[in-house]
Amino acid sequence: MALTLDSYRLLGRSGLRVSPLALGTATFGTGSGWGTDEEGARALFDAYVERGGNFLDTANTYAGGSSEQLLGRFARGRREGLVLSTKYTTLRTPGDPNSAGSHRKSLVGSVESSLRRLDTDYLDLLHLHVWDGVTPVEEVLRGLDDLVRQGKVLYAAMSNAPAWEVSRMQAIADLRGWTPLVGLQVEYNLVNRAAERELIPMARALGLGVTPYSPLAGGVLSGKYGRAGEQAQSTRASFNAGLGLVTDRNLGIAAVVAEVAGELGSTPAQVALAWLLHNPAVTAPVVGARTAEQLVGNLAALEVDLTADHLARLDGASAIELGYPHDLLAGDHIRAVMRGDLTLEPRR
Repeated sequence: MALTLDSYRLLGRSGLRVSPLALGTATFGTGSGWGTDEEGARALFDAYVERGGNFLDTANTYAGGSSEQLLGRFARGRREGLVLSTKYTTLRTPGDPNSAGSHRKSLVGSVESSLRRLDTDYLDLLHLHVWDGVTPVEEVLRGLDDLVRQGKVLYAAMSNAPAWEVSRMQAIADLRGWTPLVGLQVEYNLVNRAAERELIPMARALGLGVTPYSPLAGGVLSGKYGRAGEQAQSTRASFNAGLGLVTDRNLGIAAVVAEVAGELGSTPAQVALAWLLHNPAVTAPVVGARTAEQLVGNLAALEVDLTADHLARLDGASAIELGYPHDLLAGDHIRAVMRGDLTLEPRR
């Protein structure tokens, strides 16, 4: 049976129920140069919530803060029925080094600012947005735990951090009785499957619900690009092309996505999202859009049923090498040794 937006899923090892597709609100506001104005953002919000969606993703610096402001404005009168997720660590005040980073001062200042912009007393979910590489994990965890105990944050999550740091944090939180992590937001799509090496297996083992961002690889998987050398026609498309997303490999993956979409009578974007939803580690991909029509089309991914053949073709076209030690451990020789069938000889 196909999913719907109100086919709620539990986020990680928490009891928090969220929609299987989250609405990404980075496009709420025009401060980035490629977002949508308040009227357009309101149409996106209404289209999502009226169809049963409850999981909305933002960050403290999206569109210069206007994303949170608009989201808070739209949420008035229905706040209790929504799960508002935001993030901290990116620079809020140019010239002030302590307005960025993972440390306690940045954390507290960012949360207080987000509460004001969102016009709410509490944040349902707070992500550490980007790992800074210098703040002790104990400082981060204790700061998050304090905010949870104060009732300003309900759940904590991570994004853009090494798997070994996240796993260490979860172990420390468990051992010290601090607030555990329940979510992990990572870049994950058919073009970029690097999270399958460490991050996604870690998330499954430690009870973190994965909420992939950039599920369409900057639009590459939606079929909006032609050949690798084609001139991008918009600010956002130019940005993605500059990041190296428009390559022959990626366009080849997009071509397979388009083939599957044609067979199913779906759009390529719907197929790319359906592939993510098929992964048991994925709780809710974060879907963005510039228009309500585009959003509604993407939400229809919940109705797409991929066959085993479709999944095999998509997996094959986008496969990556897992690298050491995963390739070694998956090899026939090592498996035979572990069964006692062979003797492992030392390398020469």
